[in-house]
Amino acid sequence: MHSKLWKRIGIATMAAGLALTLGACGNSSAQDKNVKISILQGKVEANKEFKQIAKQYHKTHPNVTISVTSIGGGTQYDPVLKTRISSGNAPTIFSLAGPADVEMFKAHELDLSDMKAVKNALPGTLDTVKSGSKVVGLPFNLEGYGFVYNKEVFAKAGIDPTTLTTYDKLNAAAEKINGMKDKLGLKGVFALPGKETWTLSDHLANLYLGQEYNYSAKKMYNSKTMKFTANQEMKQMIDLQKQYSAQPVLQMDYSTQVNQLFSQGKVAMIQQGDWIAPTIKQIDSDFLKNNVGMFPIPVKGQEGKMPVGVPNYWAINSKSDKAEQKAAKDFLNWLYTSKAGKKDVVNKLQFIPAYKGFADAKMADPLSQAAFDYKKANKTFGWAFNAYTGTSWDPDVFQPNLAKYLSGKQSWDTTVKNSTAGWKKQQADQ
Repeated sequence: MHSKLWKRIGIATMAAGLALTLGACGNSSAQDKNVKISILQGKVEANKEFKQIAKQYHKTHPNVTISVTSIGGGTQYDPVLKTRISSGNAPTIFSLAGPADVEMFKAHELDLSDMKAVKNALPGTLDTVKSGSKVVGLPFNLEGYGFVYNKEVFAKAGIDPTTLTTYDKLNAAAEKINGMKDKLGLKGVFALPGKETWTLSDHLANLYLGQEYNYSAKKMYNSKTMKFTANQEMKQMIDLQKQYSAQPVLQMDYSTQVNQLFSQGKVAMIQQGDWIAPTIKQIDSDFLKNNVGMFPIPVKGQEGKMPVGVPNYWAINSKSDKAEQKAAKDFLNWLYTSKAGKKDVVNKLQFIPAYKGFADAKMADPLSQAAFDYKKANKTFGWAFNAYTGTSWDPDVFQPNLAKYLSGKQSWDTTVKNSTAGWKKQQADQ
């Protein structure tokens, strides 16, 4: 799941550290002595699966001990990593969310350019973690988002989601479904979670802000200015969702949006991503399997394309012992390039792979499959919002201004002015 979701909503409990006995990685000198590796990562929802994978890895690699600690469920990752580093307890393997993290932790990032997994990474997935001639991160996975929709509702309304490639077409579809709302048993066409302003500041804004930077997080991160040229298009999409949303928008959170409304058939569609599939499955697995799909949010110039990006990257600590570094590289290579590892990436972790060699893989749910299919068809564009992950601009400037607009307390022009000025100030202060 996108890392900010786990930072900002408490739908998961923080996992305890898992001490797991694993083996050294095959045919290297790491076999000659016991090696301890520690992993600190932020996907708390994958703790159980990482433990299962570790046990499998142990069967053929008996000399390495790996401890896995996962951070999330209301605890922010970066402060924990900083504390571990400053206290002399830095992990061997840690994660990076975007350019700000790459810069912040550069003193501890090993060059991974020689790894097999790096060579297998899909085009564009390493752009954020290139530092000069070095590659300092490996993609966890890919994630995609759009409008997650109820197939039965769309069928009854006579709407083909693949045709909704422009704002006008989406608007017409929303009007039609709204007119049938009572007949369809809906509380709204959309469910806009006004309390979770990151859904607007990150995912929705990426579609419009990202255009200025060719959807490159690195270009945005290095830019001193932000024009927000396509801001009126973003306003249209916010206004549309708000107008036809279940109520009350300003009190609606993620759980209400996903668990109570969409998963129980009370709204036709929601702006979300493939990461909500496990939640829907827990509520109604048949509904997920048979009745849930995802189509792209219509954006001028990117019609029929879905934003698919990398939420997190693995990094290896350059200050760790050489044997630890070697074993860490071997483990990550195994995970993403070996037959057994690749199987676990898809089936256990339920990741959308960011690497070659998975072309025939079948994803675990229809949302992941949709994002994977768009990626294979080369009908995607990138995630620029990772540029402000780890900076103060998003939580301190952009989100509060979007919240004021959503509540009617501030004009859109003022929201845009404050947000672009805040970006310029942040960049000048760096």
